[in-house]
Amino acid sequence: MIIKGSYQRDLNPDVNTTLEVIPQVMTANADEFIFAAKYIKSLGYTELNWNLGCPYPMVTNSGMGSGLICNTEKIDHILDRAHTETDVTISMKMRLGYESPSEILESFPILEKYPLKNVAIHARLGKQLYKGGVDLEAFQKCIDVAKHTLYYNGDITTVEQFKNMRERFPSVEHFMIGRGLISDPFLPSMIKADTTEYPADRWEIFREFHDTIYKQYDEALSGPTPIKMKMLGFWEFFSQSTHNPQKVYKAIKKAGNPFKYRNAVGEIIALQKATTRR
Repeated sequence: MIIKGSYQRDLNPDVNTTLEVIPQVMTANADEFIFAAKYIKSLGYTELNWNLGCPYPMVTNSGMGSGLICNTEKIDHILDRAHTETDVTISMKMRLGYESPSEILESFPILEKYPLKNVAIHARLGKQLYKGGVDLEAFQKCIDVAKHTLYYNGDITTVEQFKNMRERFPSVEHFMIGRGLISDPFLPSMIKADTTEYPADRWEIFREFHDTIYKQYDEALSGPTPIKMKMLGFWEFFSQSTHNPQKVYKAIKKAGNPFKYRNAVGEIIALQKATTRR
């Protein structure tokens, strides 16, 4: 077993000095789990997060991600070996199940056998991907029976939505933000400051943030096409915070070379600033 070069670079402790990084593994194989746990421990990390939440068919059809939640025997086997053969702290990222929210409830008796740090639950089924609403009633059932600390995840894209979730689940102290953070990088700081007001220089800050990402991909990848594909993935979400998401995403998609891409970004930001002033 080997660790991909890109993963080695991502996990390099020398480049992860500003925020706490918790490596994550997605596997249905105990040997692979142990290998990953020992590898991250050798780098100085003390916690490994196990992803049982990924909903994509390529993953779930292989019995991994949310496709593994129904297999309590395999979950038990992997957690048993992980806690027997390593001293790494384990946390988990899960969905409610793949086909039914009963799947996660059936897994809890297994999870309770182990000293997991926490279990973060995206309140959707795997087969939903990211479609349809979150199932708050099913998440409440998890709260009612789970012995571990639970984190809530799913559809927190505004300060108001965060407040609604916090009021809906007062016993939950930790909330995870995924796509909402990429769509609006200001969201965490606004939640912490309990404000819905953006900074006056919002789009200048965003431009610096964007340019930092672009520069780092430019240094790491070869050629404009891979960079464009990476940035297009970001703009699928960035565009959601603009005044015309469909038009913005289309403009980025049409930018056929780095020069046109930079011009498109500049025009988008200039328009957002002008529209905000009005």
